[in-house]
Amino acid sequence: MKIAVVGTGYVGLVTGTCFAETGNDVTCVDIDAKKIQKLTSGEITIYEPGLSKLFLRNLKEERLHFTTGLEEGVKDAQLIFLALPTPPGADGSADMRYVLGVADQLGKTIKDYKVVVDKSTVPVGTAEKVREAIAKNYKGDFDVVSNPEFLREGVAVDDFMKPDRVVIGTKSERAKKVMEELYNPFVRQGNPIIFMDERSAELTKYAANSFLAAKITFMNEVAHLCERLGADVDMVRRGIGSDERIGKRFLFPGIGYGGSCFPKDVQALVKSSIDAGYEFQILNAVMAVNEKQKLHLIPKIKKYFDNRLKGKKFALWGLAFKPNTDDIREAPSLYIIDALLKEGASLSVFDPEAMNNVKAVVGDKIEYSENQYDALKGADALIIATEWNEFRTPNFLKIVTNLKSKVIFDGRNLFDIEAIKELGFYYESVGRMASVPTNGYYTK
Repeated sequence: MKIAVVGTGYVGLVTGTCFAETGNDVTCVDIDAKKIQKLTSGEITIYEPGLSKLFLRNLKEERLHFTTGLEEGVKDAQLIFLALPTPPGADGSADMRYVLGVADQLGKTIKDYKVVVDKSTVPVGTAEKVREAIAKNYKGDFDVVSNPEFLREGVAVDDFMKPDRVVIGTKSERAKKVMEELYNPFVRQGNPIIFMDERSAELTKYAANSFLAAKITFMNEVAHLCERLGADVDMVRRGIGSDERIGKRFLFPGIGYGGSCFPKDVQALVKSSIDAGYEFQILNAVMAVNEKQKLHLIPKIKKYFDNRLKGKKFALWGLAFKPNTDDIREAPSLYIIDALLKEGASLSVFDPEAMNNVKAVVGDKIEYSENQYDALKGADALIIATEWNEFRTPNFLKIVTNLKSKVIFDGRNLFDIEAIKELGFYYESVGRMASVPTNGYYTK
């Protein structure tokens, strides 16, 4: 099939590359000329594990193309995927100007039957608005389909190539056949293609992300209770996660969720609820708790240092909102950095992929280190904000050698409490009692 993908962000580039990998001819369209130039020359513009290999292979095989021209990109395409940003507005609603702007242009551009697919996460009723925008200028046959993405940053390629389900919203039998043919190679192991109406498909994406955000937030609330009652959140997590009705995924406590999806999708669903005359109380609570959770370590740090943080230096491991991505949108690390700078502290930071993105936001207010151990030099304590694999089993001798004090504040519960105590560290995590060593090596 000939496919056009409008937008080359995380969703668009993964979508275009993976469709090309199954033999389709894909043209990706973006108004950013510099980005298109980089992509055309083989320079990938996002970090996503496994994507570069597929990208370069399909570029070489000439199944993957890039252009800044919308008319050129969609001219011969049977399907046009809209993978455009829908950032949150001031009131939490999704900003639809990019999606509807392109839809308006499509109405002036297309000449024959197309299936236009909303791949972006969009509010309920968007398919109808896209249809209306196209129909203002194009009177021929076309269909608008809702096909929400369920890609997790860090494993997006696997999620696309082996989806646990594909959700497609359309009432058109013609569009249904086209979409079924497109996705059949991805569900050969029997995972379902679920067809429904457009509005239900749009709501499915928001409902799924909001439920997962609620699950994370519930576990963070349990972690707070564990700290007060002397329970261990890891034991509680294992106990409830073994219940098949609950499941073990998304039960890890930490310093809040971030990224490009959960924050804006929860906000957008709350705003849609308000517009529909309904108060979604659970999600209001989820958002409030999550905002607090991002700073969960700050009171612990202040207490340890007797509220005297001015002049203290902290090493921060992890800047991305999660491992295996360079995405820092709504990342807890940014909240931690801001809070510590306001207290007069200094920071040296390290992240395997997200350093340049943080530099663009924070600038030279903090120090950027070449590796995780350089970040420790002269620091009064280590803070962990992202659970990158290389942080899970570090060289503790190097940590001891570089840190001024054996003090760790861990927002991702990477280390075993008893093991870290044996090494002589003062160690605070989330939902577990603080570990104060008793072997004589630790001094405050």
